Amino acid sequence: MIVRIMGEGQVEISADDITVLNELDSELEAAIEGGDEKAFRVKLHALLDKVRHVGKSLPDDSLEPSELILPPADASIDEVREMLGDQGLIPG
Repeated sequence: MIVRIMGEGQVEISADDITVLNELDSELEAAIEGGDEKAFRVKLHALLDKVRHVGKSLPDDSLEPSELILPPADASIDEVREMLGDQGLIPG
């Protein structure tokens, strides 16, 4: 799965890592629904850090279509709320 972190580029994530990313996504979504800015910030950074850790960076000149687009680390709770789909940021 190809994932783009806005402002950072693309990474390729293996199917094996989707489960843990979904868990982090669910925690992020709960923080957003609760309006908890502090928890939101912690959960967003945890999700992005995990994507960076498990993902294999694609070259900057790669033009692969992104299956997921994640917000930048400095995104506001409202910006991320607008990006949420029915299944959070990471469907699965």
